[in-house]
Formats: sequence, structure tokens, C-alpha cells
Amino acid sequence: MTAPPVPKVSVVIPAFNAAQYLPQTLASILRESAADDSNSTGARHALEIIVVDDASQDATADIAAAHAAAGVRYLRRATQGGIGAARNGGIALARGEYLAFLDADDLWPRGRLDALLAALQGAADARIAFGQIQHFLCPQISAELSRRLHCPAHPQPGYCAGAMLLRREDFQRVGPFDETLKVGEFIEWFARARDLGLVPVMIDEVVLERRIHGANQTIRHRADYRDYVHAVKRALDRRSPRAVS
Repeated sequence: MTAPPVPKVSVVIPAFNAAQYLPQTLASILRESAADDSNSTGARHALEIIVVDDASQDATADIAAAHAAAGVRYLRRATQGGIGAARNGGIALARGEYLAFLDADDLWPRGRLDALLAALQGAADARIAFGQIQHFLCPQISAELSRRLHCPAHPQPGYCAGAMLLRREDFQRVGPFDETLKVGEFIEWFARARDLGLVPVMIDEVVLERRIHGANQTIRHRADYRDYVHAVKRALDRRSPRAVS
């Protein structure tokens, strides 16, 4: 029996009580691997999609199972460990040459992978590719809540996991996300990547559509914003010369 082909890009989706948005999120990824139609000239990609359920209590598992025929893999964590632990669990299963990430409430725009792959392959020294983020207010939220939420009107440079693409071997050089941080885990990881000399490239194309709905991770964990301080401190400590005894 012939072994299945190794997927070129592994996409890790951490999900906690994500049933409301996960179908749209998966559809936006699967669109990148859909068969070409007669009017399409864009490349399509071999994808491995891994949904990591961080002990959800809603229908997240059922939605992932409904997409199994499309190649979506599912991993459930028995206890909630946070976004870093969920991503690390998915990475451990990943078989692709490249790694990408997407939160379960966000979307990929069309052509996202083409743009980021071209950036990585077009610059000899580039090891991590980032693109722009377009924020949007979730249509389902109330008018009162939408007035209270900040939603940038124009694309913003996306130095975050959801706007990133890199080779799996480069991620492994840097190591896993810090599971002790509820927020700021990407800041800490990216600082380690820079310390190792991994060169980032930022492209002008929008590669992530980030949904603002009032229950985003950074909003839910405002009490843990001290983790940002810890992430920055760890980066500075690594760069400080050791005291001479």
C-alpha cells in the first residue's frame, strides 16, 4: 500500500469553545487546497489541518469530525492548557515541510499561502515570513459592543503566529511555545528566533483576517498582561552578558 504524500504545509488551529466560528475558519483554509476550476489560475497547496481542542465544552469536536473527510485531523486535550500548549500539541503531530497557524475565530484571505511561500522562497536569507492583518468586527455582535471595541480600519503589520509561515525545521530550532504564558507566548518565541539569527521578512499583502468579537484571547486574559512583561524580560535576560565572577 502506497503511503500518503507528506503535506507541504501543516496548519495548527488551537480551539477553545470555538464552535461558533470554526466552520468559517476551516472553510477559509480548505479554499487554499481546493481543486482548480476552469477559471482559476492560482496554485493549490497540499495541506494538513490539525485542530487542537483545548478542553472545549461546546460542539468544537463535532465540527472538526464533520470535516474529517476533507482531511482535518483532531486532537483533544483533556485539560485546558492555553494557546501555547495547544499549538505545541498540534506541532508534535505535524508532518508538513512548512508550519502555519490560525486561531479558530480568524480567517485566511485567498492567496495567503502563495504570497508567504513566495516571500520565503524569493529571499535567500529569509527564514520567517509575515504579512499584514486586516481586522474586522464580527457581524454577530451587538451595536453597543461594536462601539466599545477597537478595530483598526487599515491593515497592520502582523508580527503574530496567525500571520506567519516558516519551515518546520526552523521552528524546531527555536523550540516550542512557552506554555507558562497565557498571553505573550509569541513575543517570547519570536525573541528566541531573532536571538538565533532567523531572519524575518514582512510582505505588503494581507495574510490574516482577524475577527474582533469581545471574547478574543487578549481580551479574555487582560488580567494576565503581566505575562507580556515576563516574555520581554526573558528575552532581555538572554541577551544580557553573564556576570563575571
